[in-house]
Amino acid sequence: MKTTHKRLLLGWVMAAAVAAAPTIASAGVAIDIDIAPPPVRVEVAPAPRVGFVWAPGYWEWRDHAHVWIPGRWIGERRGYHWAPDRWEPRGPHWHHEPGHWQRF
Repeated sequence: MKTTHKRLLLGWVMAAAVAAAPTIASAGVAIDIDIAPPPVRVEVAPAPRVGFVWAPGYWEWRDHAHVWIPGRWIGERRGYHWAPDRWEPRGPHWHHEPGHWQRF
């Protein structure tokens, strides 16, 4: 294959990868189950830490059971606030909405 053809092919492959990257990066896993989560556990949040926000604990669905994930510190993102993990009813099912950053 000539060098020109190789460069053209490489250019097309790189362009396709760049175009696909946003799609791959935004992929997520939706979790819907028929079993309501237990009541949220009461956690006492530690004293504030500069540069961090407290992400409260939540129930995670693992191996056909709810498992408590304790709260944790996560690095802050200026201009954003943390929306914690939550379960919401959707008809006869329960949907897990993962924690995520939201702009103010």
